[in-house]
Amino acid sequence: MRIALVSGEYPPQPGGIGDYTQQLGTALAARGHSISVFTIADGHFQIIGLRQHPTPAQVTVCQSLSGWGWASWSAVQAAIATTHPDVLHIQYQTGAYGMHPAINLLPWRLRNMPKPPRIAITAHDLLLPYLFPKAGAVRRWVTARLLADADAVVLTNNDDLAQAATMTCQPPTLIPIGSNIAVAPPPGYNRAAWRTQLGVPGDAMLVAFFGLMSHTKGLETLLDALALLPETTRLLIIGGAATTAQDRAYAETFARTIAAKGLQARIIITGHCSAAEVSAHLLAADVAALPFTDGASFRRGSLLAALAHGVPTVTTQPARPLPRLGDGEHVQLVAPGNATALAHTLTRLVHDPQLQERLRRAGPALVQQFSWEAIAMQHEQLYVQLCTHT
Repeated sequence: MRIALVSGEYPPQPGGIGDYTQQLGTALAARGHSISVFTIADGHFQIIGLRQHPTPAQVTVCQSLSGWGWASWSAVQAAIATTHPDVLHIQYQTGAYGMHPAINLLPWRLRNMPKPPRIAITAHDLLLPYLFPKAGAVRRWVTARLLADADAVVLTNNDDLAQAATMTCQPPTLIPIGSNIAVAPPPGYNRAAWRTQLGVPGDAMLVAFFGLMSHTKGLETLLDALALLPETTRLLIIGGAATTAQDRAYAETFARTIAAKGLQARIIITGHCSAAEVSAHLLAADVAALPFTDGASFRRGSLLAALAHGVPTVTTQPARPLPRLGDGEHVQLVAPGNATALAHTLTRLVHDPQLQERLRRAGPALVQQFSWEAIAMQHEQLYVQLCTHT
């Protein structure tokens, strides 16, 4: 089957949606499908062809294009005419497309093609794109239109089901995400040497945070918790600023907050890393802290990555129940925004070897339920249904 995946970002560009698209495309290619990724990088629209390993990806650089505005419609149509996909699958997260509504109306636009492909949408979140001030109703309309014009809608978690139900008449398909970071540090990896390279004292507690810096990640709470922990504690922030202007501004404000609190010497910010480096950083950590402001969710690839690496993890109570994520079984849960509870739980965890071992074992076992092979098979079933039911 010929499948085109549309993504607003793609490695080496930073971003979870791009990482997800690469993992999904690679897993589908391993099952014998012909995969093309449509993306924009370095000022050009690109078609990235993924084939079965070990055949390398083939990159075709197309027309100049600075972003996902209205001009992207013609670029996508030209790419469809070149690759002839049976299914076009849009990986939607509005920030990855620069908050522009062109991607929302793309399925409607493609209906005018002589023989359009079947169109699927994965809504990684349902945040509304920016249009202009006081455009709330129109923003909701374009988001609903995206889902309504698709032949299939995929959600990655139960949290979005209720909201999606108000936007589309068809029942969404629930397919979870997997960890974007394999447990695969660089060759010759040595944990002690890696910690030394990071400048972590031998007896220090190393707390890892993984993810792009944005306002939903609870980083202010993490700073306040760090201030309550022993002076020798180090915080390793694995990642850098997200891609939107809003998130870049947030990262700049966050840097000023670190300085204002006098915590510069206790914080290591890696910036954007390769997958192997992220894996090495996670393996070097004693514990992970992921204090999401909106609670833990299985749509958070950073949470799945920490669990896959067996890092004892403290995260925040889910907004809705997650029966498969056990408090004290897979993670330790605290209330969002509670720095005192976060600091106390991190301290308790690092001083409780039995609890650490339980979490180290349970995390990877849980993440095995979200293997990319299984995720690819679920997508394959969806694509077959789309192509056999017109």
